[in-house]
Amino acid sequence: MTVPAQVVALPARRSRAQALLAALRPAQWSKNLLVFAGIVFAAQLGDARRWLWALTAFVAYCAASSAAYLVNDVRDADNDRRHPIKRGRSVARGEVSAYTALLLAAGLAVAALLLVVPLGWATVGLLAAFLALQAAYTLSLKRLALLDVFAIGALFVIRAAAGAEAVEVRISPWLLVCTALLALFLALAKRRGELAAGVQVPDGYSLALVDQLVAVVAASTVIAYSLYTFTAHSTAMMATIPFVLYGIFRYLLLVHRDDLGEEPEQVLLTDRPILVTVALWAATSAAILELT
Repeated sequence: MTVPAQVVALPARRSRAQALLAALRPAQWSKNLLVFAGIVFAAQLGDARRWLWALTAFVAYCAASSAAYLVNDVRDADNDRRHPIKRGRSVARGEVSAYTALLLAAGLAVAALLLVVPLGWATVGLLAAFLALQAAYTLSLKRLALLDVFAIGALFVIRAAAGAEAVEVRISPWLLVCTALLALFLALAKRRGELAAGVQVPDGYSLALVDQLVAVVAASTVIAYSLYTFTAHSTAMMATIPFVLYGIFRYLLLVHRDDLGEEPEQVLLTDRPILVTVALWAATSAAILELT
């Protein structure tokens, strides 16, 4: 029997341990690196105690993120089975039951909250807000145009604010604005990729509209970051603006040329020019903040 060309066979069934690990989506944990922004931009790189606090927050947000992904996968299992990429998720494939996924999600959420208790109640409150917003996004906001991407932006801001709170440093409001705008940029680019791939998106989105929104947010991100460098404790931070510009331009090139926006984490983790740009930006920023 000949298999139709449009049908792609799923990979071999994974072991239970492999399926559970895949369900946690460890590739997505890179988003939680934002919790280190506070310690980096406060020029506290030599403080081992603060690094321990930041690492604790990072682990907690990875656990909380995975808990949210598990709940999302249970809710969207039926739709995921019809998606060319998402059908490979552990719950959609039946490798992890809904009961197991929800039980693990609850355990991870509780563990995450307990983990940040020593970091102070403000940090606990931010993590609780993160979990609540993740739940709202999964249950309803992800289906509402514009509110879906604003929710994603807010989740990134919470990560950055929580990282600063955990290590007891003040983070520039401009960096929080930049974080929100960059998250909006990636979320809108993802919606564009989904539209181009024929994947269902919230009612109201179109390629023309999303392209306009992406252009507005991309420009706003560069302006906000530039304003941050003007107000930073060292104007030498202006030297990092070209890295931000190139990173945004490169991402837009990949989105429009190769339709790669649907999986932003894969682009950010696999595209060599973007990886090099991020590394150079981080190294330059750290050096400037530490030496000036």
